[in-house]
Amino acid sequence: MKNSTILHEITPEQITSLFQGIQSQLAEIKQNFVPKVPTEYLTRSEVAKMLKCDLSTVHNWTVKGKLIAYGIGNRVYYKRNEIEEVLLPFGKNKGTVIVPGTENNKEN
Repeated sequence: MKNSTILHEITPEQITSLFQGIQSQLAEIKQNFVPKVPTEYLTRSEVAKMLKCDLSTVHNWTVKGKLIAYGIGNRVYYKRNEIEEVLLPFGKNKGTVIVPGTENNKEN
């Protein structure tokens, strides 16, 4: 017999216990599972549109090292998450790290 498993001298209670163990392991995996989010790449035009600026500004920020460009052939791309990380807070929160769901988000 191909691809088959034969269980000898195993009681129904042992099978039940085995399946309960498997179920608890699957529940733990489901609870801790975080799907990998694919990296989203943006073109220079998409970055300029996203930041509401000119293409020359995107180019200047890239040259100054404020934005990191990735390329293949003669095409230039930017990672969306890196563009979002570069944005800095202004006003009273300038220079502070804002963590969602913590006390530093509360108004004084």
